Amino acid sequence: MDFELTAEQAQIADTARKIGARFGLDYWLDHDRRKAYPKEIWQALCEAGLAGASLPEEHGGGGLGMLELALIIENVAAEGAGGTFAQVFMLNPIFGGVAIARYGNAAMKREWLPKLCAGQMYFCMGLTEPDAGTNTLEVRSFAAPDGNGWRLNGRKIWITGVPEADKMLVVARTKKIEEVQRKTDGLTMFMIDVKREGLTHAAIEKLGTNTLASSNVYFDNVRIEGSELIGTLHGGWNELLDVLNTERIVTTAGCVASGRLATRLAVEYAKERKVFRGTPIGAYQGIQFPLAQAHAELECARLMNYKAATLHDQGKPFGSEANTAKLIAAQAASTLIERAMQTMGGMGFARESHLERLYRDARLFKFAPVSEEMILNFIAQHDLGLPRSY
Repeated sequence: MDFELTAEQAQIADTARKIGARFGLDYWLDHDRRKAYPKEIWQALCEAGLAGASLPEEHGGGGLGMLELALIIENVAAEGAGGTFAQVFMLNPIFGGVAIARYGNAAMKREWLPKLCAGQMYFCMGLTEPDAGTNTLEVRSFAAPDGNGWRLNGRKIWITGVPEADKMLVVARTKKIEEVQRKTDGLTMFMIDVKREGLTHAAIEKLGTNTLASSNVYFDNVRIEGSELIGTLHGGWNELLDVLNTERIVTTAGCVASGRLATRLAVEYAKERKVFRGTPIGAYQGIQFPLAQAHAELECARLMNYKAATLHDQGKPFGSEANTAKLIAAQAASTLIERAMQTMGGMGFARESHLERLYRDARLFKFAPVSEEMILNFIAQHDLGLPRSY
C-alpha cells in the first residue's frame, strides 16, 4: 500500500494551497459578514484548471479522479475557508459536473461542462423536501407528462446556492408513489433553468455557512423540456445515488480542512500566549492533550477519505470508507474547533479570531449531507451485518 503522493498530486495540492493562501482568512471573514458567494476564489480555481479537475478532458476538465479533487478541496480550504467551501465543489463539479458527465446528453456535455470548468456557469441541486428529509424515497414533487416534456409541481427545502445558480438538478417523481410497487421506481432527474416561470425561492435564515444561501424552492407548474432529462426516465434512483455518493468524499475533505485550520490557529496562539511564569500556554498538557487527541482522529479520517477516493477512482465499492471518513472527520473537526476556541479563551469568541465562523459552519456537517445517525445505521447494517434498524 503506497501512501506517497505522486509528483503531479503534490503539485496539485500545492497549487490549491497557494490559491487559498492568496485569499486568506480575511476574505472569508468579509464574505461571511456580507453573506456573499465566494465567486472570486472559485474563479481563481477555474483559471488554474482545478475546479473541473475530476471532469472529462474532452469537455474542459482535468480528467483526474476524486483523490485529486479531495486534495484540492482540503488544501485550498485549510488556508482560510474551512468546511463551507467544500459545498461549492458539491454544487458545481459534483451535482452539476458528475450528473452531466455521466448521465447528461451530448448537447449538455458539449455546451455546459466547459462553462462549468471555466466558472461561467453555476449549479445547485433540488432534492430535500419538508416531509421527506433524509428519506429521499418519500419525495413527492411530481413532474406530469406534458407534450414532449413535463410540468413540475412541488416544494424543496434547504437547497444550497440557488440565487447564484444557472441550473438546478431536480429530483422529482414521474410516477406517483401510490402507483409503484417499489419506492425506488418512478424517480427521475432533470437539469432545468433556475430563472424559469413558476420557479421561486426564498432564503432561510440560519446559523452558519453564510457564504452560500439556503433556500425554500417552490415549483408551480414549471415547464421541463424533453431535452432536460438527466439519465433514465422513471429509473433515476441508482443514478442519483451515483451522484450523491461522491459528496461524502467532498464533505470529508472540507471537514479535514476546517480541523487543520483550527489547529493551526490554536497552535500559533498557544506558542505566543503567556499567562503564568512567562511560560507559553502551549506547554501545558491541559492545552496539548485535547488538541492532540482530536488531531489524531482527524488524521485517521483524512487517510480513510483518501482510501475512499482511491477506491472510487479504481471503480471499486467505497461506501463504507466514505461514510466512516465523513463520520469521524465531522466529529474531529468540531472537537478541534471547540478546543481551539478554548485555547484562545475570550479571543476565541471574537470574530477576528476566525474560530467563531468555523465553529458555526462546522455544526452543519454533523448532520449534513448525511447525519451521524444514518451513517451509524449504514455501518451497523452493511459492515457489521446487523438487522436494518429503520
